[in-house]
Amino acid sequence: MEAFQHLMLGFGICFQPINLLVCFIGVLVGTLVGVLPGIGPVAAISLVLPATFKITPVQSLIMLAGIYYGAMYGGSTTSILVNVPGEAASVVTCLDGYQMARQGRAGPALGIAAFGSFIAGTFGVIGLVFLAPPLAEIALKFGPPEYFSLVILGVTLVSYLGGGSLIKDLMMATVGLLLASIGTDIMTGAQRFTFGVIEIAEGLGLVPVVMGLFGISEVLVNIEQELKTSSIVEGKIKNLLPNLKDWRDSKWPIIRGSILGFFIGILPGGGALISSFASYAIEKKVSKHPEKFGKGAIEGVAGPESANNSAAQAAFIPLLTLGIPANAVMAILLGALMIHGITPGPLLMEKYPDLFWGTIASMYVGNGMLLILNLPLIGIWVQILKVPYPILFPLILLFCLIGSYSINNMVMDVLVMVVFGLVGYLMKKTNFSGAPLILAFVLGPMLEDNLRRSLIMSYGHFNIFYTRPISAIFIITALIILVSSIIKIKGRKVIPIPPKSEDD
Repeated sequence: MEAFQHLMLGFGICFQPINLLVCFIGVLVGTLVGVLPGIGPVAAISLVLPATFKITPVQSLIMLAGIYYGAMYGGSTTSILVNVPGEAASVVTCLDGYQMARQGRAGPALGIAAFGSFIAGTFGVIGLVFLAPPLAEIALKFGPPEYFSLVILGVTLVSYLGGGSLIKDLMMATVGLLLASIGTDIMTGAQRFTFGVIEIAEGLGLVPVVMGLFGISEVLVNIEQELKTSSIVEGKIKNLLPNLKDWRDSKWPIIRGSILGFFIGILPGGGALISSFASYAIEKKVSKHPEKFGKGAIEGVAGPESANNSAAQAAFIPLLTLGIPANAVMAILLGALMIHGITPGPLLMEKYPDLFWGTIASMYVGNGMLLILNLPLIGIWVQILKVPYPILFPLILLFCLIGSYSINNMVMDVLVMVVFGLVGYLMKKTNFSGAPLILAFVLGPMLEDNLRRSLIMSYGHFNIFYTRPISAIFIITALIILVSSIIKIKGRKVIPIPPKSEDD
């Protein structure tokens, strides 16, 4: 009953005309970002972030959240029509969605993707309503040792579940922590690693770093690749409403995908990408006709699309209740709130109920907007897909330059963005992930602050981290993940190289 009353408060905030407008703008931009290959929600939010500093924190979070889950919706359009995923979580949708389109069933594929996304997104928001308050109450028992251990566990999970090399991800997390230490020491006031440059005495700005690492680097990588739009499905797209057989085939994949995506989305490092792959694997496993997958099975569209949208909503739970971002997008949202002077955590619901419940209510409304937007505007999205990239990418670069400079009106921010753009480009070329770096960069001050406070409480003894039960559980879990990964790496079969003969 209490949750219902809080939700009514949220709807009262969400239905204010200006908040409805920013919600609409957010989901519209998010859908467009999902439709356009090669941009992605991280780069898009990085571009829009400077514009949100002139509006209220509630409006800022509503808009940025709309971009995130809107991109999950839009990503299916290019996967189905062009066989190019609009964002990473829609990779799996290409397998069966594009085959359906080639068979003349692009309409049902797009329709079930939209309805599945709506159902799963609504399920994710309902789960957020009922799970967030008790989790926040538990988090109130956390002290500095628990928060330090939780950050360590979060960074470890992101590195472990990222899908790439664990060693590379941990290296990037370490670099992120080092970057977070640049600036003025929070306790002594001494400057660290500034090398006499006054402009970075307060540390590196989040916006230039993420704009460069994700926005500029994406442009540089995509300039190298010829993204083809010639394979767009021709002809009029019809029958957007799935028939009864489509619904029968998709019913259980949508349900399973919604539940699976929600629980994977809560985990730091889980996210939409892993949940969509896991959903596809499960649907193929439980199907009576697994041979249909990859040849146009509608279950291969319904399950993953539901899973990635449910995961997108669930990712807000650890951010809003614990102050721990589950992925790179949530890390940027955490940074945006901190720039507004708001620190997410267990007291967020008590101190800023309008922000918390207004954002949740906006997700209900945003999901409805997305369902209305996606189906009628398919024709427009198809035309946008035909925009030449030589026109699109210079505009993205222009927005990056304007956005990074407009925050503090400093050339140093532009230089920082350019440097991190080149760094991000090299990282992509060498298969280093930017998510652990950004996560560690945003959480670095929190990690350092709680480490110092914990050591002050224990008079310099590290035993405080394993004598307190909750902290010990987090630390032990992180160690188990690291040890199991090392064992797995060492257990791989190594092919011996035969010694060279004397004739060689």
